[in-house]
Amino acid sequence: MIVDLLDIPLPRRDEPLLIPWPVQGNPSGFIRFDHAEQWRSFIVNLGLDLRIPLVVRKKYARAQKLYLLGWIDADLIKAGELVALTALELTLVDRYGGYFKKNDRNFAGLLRHLATGDDLDDAQIPLAVRCGSTAIGQLTGATIPTLAQIRNSMAHGDPFDGLPFAGLLELVRDLITFAYRHFIAEHSRGVSV
Repeated sequence: MIVDLLDIPLPRRDEPLLIPWPVQGNPSGFIRFDHAEQWRSFIVNLGLDLRIPLVVRKKYARAQKLYLLGWIDADLIKAGELVALTALELTLVDRYGGYFKKNDRNFAGLLRHLATGDDLDDAQIPLAVRCGSTAIGQLTGATIPTLAQIRNSMAHGDPFDGLPFAGLLELVRDLITFAYRHFIAEHSRGVSV
């Protein structure tokens, strides 16, 4: 793993960590972690496929690290969300940036292209399938706030305002995996995941 999340010591907490996160059949669920190792396992299991380019995996691993450190200070989860969205933007520029003139390329347009230009639908997003929700609107602009609005608010406003966005790291992981699905298939020989 790029960032070895197993080496970061996490202290004991007096209170469990309770965060908003989609659960089976409920996009508005909460999950509870009573022990640091439960939280660590959860975050490690949200890792990217090893066939995804290293530069994207490194950026995404920073987001995982910040989420992990959210065990100590929950505000760090919000910082992890911003880094996760930058990893998604890096992915979209890599995979779809060529469809745009450089001056016309922006995160919102890249997200729309992912949904409409690459034929993504909710059935191809494991998080949406698991919790019975939709994520496409956050890419196309049909659902507010969009991922682009969330990123812009964090980058240009207060990145530590409010609760974490439920399941954002998992959604970003699913979207990055979708965007690289052909790349993963082409590079699947000899690589174990």
